[in-house]
Order: sequence, then structure tokens, then C-alpha cells
Amino acid sequence: MKFMNLVSGSSGNSTLVGTDRVTVLCDAGVSMKKIEECLNTAGYTGRDIDAVLITHEHIDHVRGLGVLARKYHFPIYATDGTIQAIFRMNSLGKLDSEWFRPFRPGDSIQLKDLEIRSHSVSHDAAEPVCFSFTDGEKKCCIATDLGYVPDQLIRELQGCDVMLVEANHDVRMLEVGPYPYSLKQRILSDRGHLSNETGGAFIRELLNEHVREIRLGHLSKENNFPELALETVRQELLGNPYAPDPHDLNIQIADRDMADPLILF
Repeated sequence: MKFMNLVSGSSGNSTLVGTDRVTVLCDAGVSMKKIEECLNTAGYTGRDIDAVLITHEHIDHVRGLGVLARKYHFPIYATDGTIQAIFRMNSLGKLDSEWFRPFRPGDSIQLKDLEIRSHSVSHDAAEPVCFSFTDGEKKCCIATDLGYVPDQLIRELQGCDVMLVEANHDVRMLEVGPYPYSLKQRILSDRGHLSNETGGAFIRELLNEHVREIRLGHLSKENNFPELALETVRQELLGNPYAPDPHDLNIQIADRDMADPLILF
């Protein structure tokens, strides 16, 4: 399988996932130009994308969707609620309903040898999901924009070789930062985002003996620092049964501005 974070942060998110036979894009939250630049670093172009998956309709996940879809006409997979919300937006330009492939949270999508599993999540969007991917042997997941982590989601995401997990904010930075009170409450709510601590606790539940790469994603530019997120997550992972010293785990920050190296596993 292959996995590459193109960009991940509060200002935009997009990830490439696939096999030798199929390549999909999960979210398109930056401009088409930026997505193309990121794809080019690994030798891909937009023409190599077989489908786009959308987790939810927030602009940091769909900003480039309209331009990309009008150029490449690839199928777009999203829940009914997300599709309806996208068509209510004015910023994406003209979209053809024929491009969209609706599914229900919990459904699986089979694209050649890639099984894509959707998982319902708690976030302040119309009908949000996150995704896991498997070719029958290897597995990866993208789990961001989570208000909290239910036990069912932990069970569904078990066994990942590669994972991108949210570590959005440091609670203390958020509490004393410049955001208005209502926005702070939204981020901290069960329909908001995972803090560094809760992201670390989530990763601890997902650890296994064959995990290869862990990326911390969707970091807030205003309420977090990469070094702080990394250290906080490592503290949450102290004494875990697979790598008692968290420094032995391959944990890295998913870059907000440029593509991370392509992971083959």
C-alpha cells in the first residue's frame, strides 16, 4: 500500500492513499495548484487520482474540490448529508451531481483491490466520517476532526500499520488564546477536535506490534506547536506494551504546508 500526507492542519487537509492498482485522495482542503504541487513531489498528477473521498464539508477539507472535479471528473465519495451540505456552499463553483457517489456512515467502498471503510465520527458537520483502508494484508487510517473517541471507533481502527491521528490543540494554549469564548467551547466540545492528550490516548489504544508510521495531524496554527504536540503524545504513550519508550515509535508531525514523503508498506 501507499500513503502520503499532502497537507494537514487547521487551514487545509488532503492525503493520498492507495495500492499499485488504485490511488485515491482523501479530502481536498487546499487549492488545486497546491494539491498538484504536493502530488508532483512523489511523481503523481491529478490524472493519477481514481477517486476523491470527502470526510465532511468544512472548507479546510473541500477548498480545492470544485476546481479539481471540473478538471478531472473523478468520482467523489461522500455521505448524503455531506453532499447536500457541499451543494449549499457558494465557494466551490459549479458541481455536477453525477460526479458524486453517496454512501452511509459505516458503509465500505471497494475500488479494485482497495477496501475503504467509513466510520461515523462526532464533529460539528452535517454527516461526518473518517476512513480506514486495507488491501487485505495492510491497513491504514485517517482519523481527524473528532470531538471524542467512542469505543466502537477504537475497535474499528485496530490493526493499522500506518495512521494519521488528530492532535489539534493544547488545551492550555486554547483556553488563554485569542479565540472568542464560543469558538473555544466548540473546539473543546464532543463535536470539536482532539487535544494533544486525547489524541495521544487514542493512539495508545491503536498501537500494535506491527505499527510502522504514526502521523500527528490537523494541528492548530494558533493553539499548538509541533514540538509540544509530539512531546505530549509521547507522554501519553509512556509504558505502553509495544514500545515502553515512546521514542522507539516512529511518530512524526504531518506537515501543514508541504507533502510528507510517500510511505510504501
